[in-house]
Amino acid sequence: MGVIPALSMPVVLLAFCAGWGLNSAYAAGSQNGAGSQNGAGSQNGEETERAERWKELQHALFGDRRIQDGSAWLGIDAPARALDAALVPVSLTVKGDKAIKGIYLIIDNNPGPLAGHFIFGPQGDPHSLKLRVRVNAYTYVHAVAETRDNQLFSAARFVKAAGGCSAPAGADEQQALQDIGHIKVRLMQPFAAGKPMEAQLMIRHPNFNGMQMNQATRLYTPAMFIRTIDVSYNGAPVMHLDSDISLSSDPVISFGFIPPQKGQLKVLVRDTKDSTFGQSFDVPAPAG
Repeated sequence: MGVIPALSMPVVLLAFCAGWGLNSAYAAGSQNGAGSQNGAGSQNGEETERAERWKELQHALFGDRRIQDGSAWLGIDAPARALDAALVPVSLTVKGDKAIKGIYLIIDNNPGPLAGHFIFGPQGDPHSLKLRVRVNAYTYVHAVAETRDNQLFSAARFVKAAGGCSAPAGADEQQALQDIGHIKVRLMQPFAAGKPMEAQLMIRHPNFNGMQMNQATRLYTPAMFIRTIDVSYNGAPVMHLDSDISLSSDPVISFGFIPPQKGQLKVLVRDTKDSTFGQSFDVPAPAG
């Protein structure tokens, strides 16, 4: 996999302070025709920049592989304007019976654009994924699905948010570290052998990304974030996630799996400090 071109820190801070689309907003408020024309030109220029950014990311991640339009069956949903840029909910859906090997989630204008690469095992169900991410500037968010026959398909959603990557992980750094590695799983449907189920995975981890400032010391908190998550069912892989700095603090990830019989769902988490956290959960969950 190639190295993803990241925005330099001055550009990141500029995007955080000013936000993409500021010229458009200014032009929209102009009271003369020239201002409106400038606004339209600014919007066109920004769209061109975003298209070029996506072209660069495609080459960095996938080389010369062709990416086809998958919007007819690959869905990506996120708020058009996020209420909290550090906790932006994203839902990914796959319609139909395409055999999906994995899904890439890419936040184009984040300093670490590849938010996650989900790889599905034999017990996994790729039809639905939900998670929360950080968004640093107005951006397109792309989902790229890879099929078992190695084809790539994409869909996109534009999200207005700014400053999510530098937002502090809570009011107090030590408080954010409390209960680190604590894992919970909630089953969203009753158990039925051989039928798809949805599970909600909750992990206590601050996911410090190196851009957050300690509000007491005014120093940047060193990076320490979740690097991989592995989920298995009775030893068979369900899902593997390679993540980066765009995953939110205290991640909540909903995913699908197909249990052939009663058993145990095992979760193993590893972060950039090589700390590992694991726990197993009975399926179906014990009564009470």
